[in-house]
Amino acid sequence: MIRILDFDQLAPEAFLNRDLRAEEDVSAAVDDILREVRTRGDAALRKFTRRFDGAEPENLRLTEAEINAAAGMVSPSFLKTLEEAAENIRLFHERQRHNGFVLTDRPGIVMGQRWTPIERVGICVPRSPEAFPSTILMNVIPAKIAGVSEIVLVTPPRRDGSVSPEALAAARLAGADAVFKIGGAQAVAALAYGTESVPKVDKIVGPGGIFVATAKRKVFGLVDIDMIAGPSEILVLADGNTSPAWAAADLLSQAEHDVLASAVLVTDSRPLAEAVRGEIEIQLESLPRKEIARTSIENNGKIIVTGSLDKAVEAVNRIAPEHLELCVDDPFALLPRIKNAGSIFLGRSTPEALGDYFAGPNHTLPTSGTARFSSPLGVDDFMKRSSFLYYDRAALNRCADQIADFARREGLEGHARSALSRAEDRYAQRGRPD
Repeated sequence: MIRILDFDQLAPEAFLNRDLRAEEDVSAAVDDILREVRTRGDAALRKFTRRFDGAEPENLRLTEAEINAAAGMVSPSFLKTLEEAAENIRLFHERQRHNGFVLTDRPGIVMGQRWTPIERVGICVPRSPEAFPSTILMNVIPAKIAGVSEIVLVTPPRRDGSVSPEALAAARLAGADAVFKIGGAQAVAALAYGTESVPKVDKIVGPGGIFVATAKRKVFGLVDIDMIAGPSEILVLADGNTSPAWAAADLLSQAEHDVLASAVLVTDSRPLAEAVRGEIEIQLESLPRKEIARTSIENNGKIIVTGSLDKAVEAVNRIAPEHLELCVDDPFALLPRIKNAGSIFLGRSTPEALGDYFAGPNHTLPTSGTARFSSPLGVDDFMKRSSFLYYDRAALNRCADQIADFARREGLEGHARSALSRAEDRYAQRGRPD
């Protein structure tokens, strides 16, 4: 049964007690996988796919004909849902495009900033129990908007070597350039190092379990990554006018993901807290993944009772949840006071599941309290900034002595000489600058 706790009696560490580090045995196993894929390439990928997925696909890469055939098996009604969801995602992420800028307000000086897309991106899509078409849409579409030249999708195969038709329909709709039947740490290794069939990418994004997260951490620097994602989280901030059945259903929607998932209710109403606890027990009985959800609720779930909505907001900002629902009479009044949250769902008619699948904002979100300093996946994650500057000879002359003085104060004479050597009419003959 979920715990009910008093906000004023919680120690500060109780709010941020999540640890993203892998156990030593996981870390060592990932090291072995990375090493073997780096040295043996496709042979290692086949070995690990056989070991971890029980599959021996004839080819690691799906052909266009295979993707089209599988996508053709999807019902027209679900294809329509995919199309509507994709359009919503595009509309939202199109607004994230950046424009560069150029400054020309001083004589002889031009400087500015430009945005360019990352050339090749790898996207990891977990299978639990099927590859997630929602994750494909949420990752591929922003990459396409950014202008990424090549998008490589990796997902574990079923035991028969296939990938779910719904996932492949989403991949085709979103515009993935290649789909490989590999998953886990071995897929991360293939994307980071490249193999005979899998191209080396510049950035790896997408969710996964502890092996994927650990592998992404270890290859960061060789390639970029989006984030180190932990187990899924939801925080429902609810007042006493909220339906206990709705709050309980939303908490269970995350608890069913994983035994490590975290479902938290923060409320200023003790009667609501008690009612939600009872509703969770009722709803658990008919939930298909009830064993997973019950373990999550009992180990990681909590209901925090505060004396006021002000303290409820304080609790939210301490926890910095991945998903935050504001189930209160006036959610827009609370919104400006929320400092730390990945995605915020406003009002009682906006369940977190709406954002997972359909509405448009990205569902790849910072977890484990990292919403204190990081953001949802977006177009920015598939682009990079470059600055540029130009000085004509006269503009450089005006500041060459200042540059040289600055450099010498840092003990870098070569920098000083580099600036002074270009100064107009500074030296009649070649020689050592003063």
